[in-house]
Amino acid sequence: MRKDKSQIRILLLQIRNEAQTRREELESFARYSDLPVDQFSVLNVFDTPEFDESVLKGYDALYVGGSSEASVLEPEKYPFVLPAQELLRRCIDLQVPVFASCFGHQLAVMALGGTIVHDEKDFEMGTIPIKLDQPASEDLLFHDVTDGFLAVSVHRERASEPPVNCTQLACTQDCCHSFKVNNAEFWTTQFHPEVDLQTLIDRLTLFKEKYTDGDGHLQAVLDNAQETPESNNLLKKFVDRVLVAG
Repeated sequence: MRKDKSQIRILLLQIRNEAQTRREELESFARYSDLPVDQFSVLNVFDTPEFDESVLKGYDALYVGGSSEASVLEPEKYPFVLPAQELLRRCIDLQVPVFASCFGHQLAVMALGGTIVHDEKDFEMGTIPIKLDQPASEDLLFHDVTDGFLAVSVHRERASEPPVNCTQLACTQDCCHSFKVNNAEFWTTQFHPEVDLQTLIDRLTLFKEKYTDGDGHLQAVLDNAQETPESNNLLKKFVDRVLVAG
């Protein structure tokens, strides 16, 4: 059954502790979903580290965003990691559509029994080409994406393969960049479909001490950065092809 786009309601599970990035991330998800901000609600896990599946009531989908302040490998330090993983598992059981990017992708890997590794150096940063895997040609969101499309990727933690009962859709040499949970409307991306070139510049400038070795390194990354239209369009496809088309 088709649903009017104006009726869509999305819950954003947000893992941001910095005020500017909280606002920017919500606005970016809304812009590239082609929805107004008021059709989103935010559950920020730094404010509300304990939650259960009841938070999903009344929403058509769950988005999970990225984080520059937390690690999925440190649940003892970040108490929201385990409830977030359980929420993602419950979305599958309850048939709630999910789009999870970056930190959300990593949460999904862990929630579904996969492995995340930490890269202290030589990690992906900037706009990079993403290779499509063969199953992408038949995927609802990726079938009309160009192989080698550009996407924003900034992360120290990654999965080299998807969890079991999931299908890899996109990758780089060392990183699983997207998978879909089999028999569920549940997609993940290690890259950021909600981040464009200007947002990347702002984000890396804000968090340059975490991701770069100083102004020279930062500038070199930014000089090579490009716009990422095919990546950014994935969120609108998710809304139009999954939530609206039903």
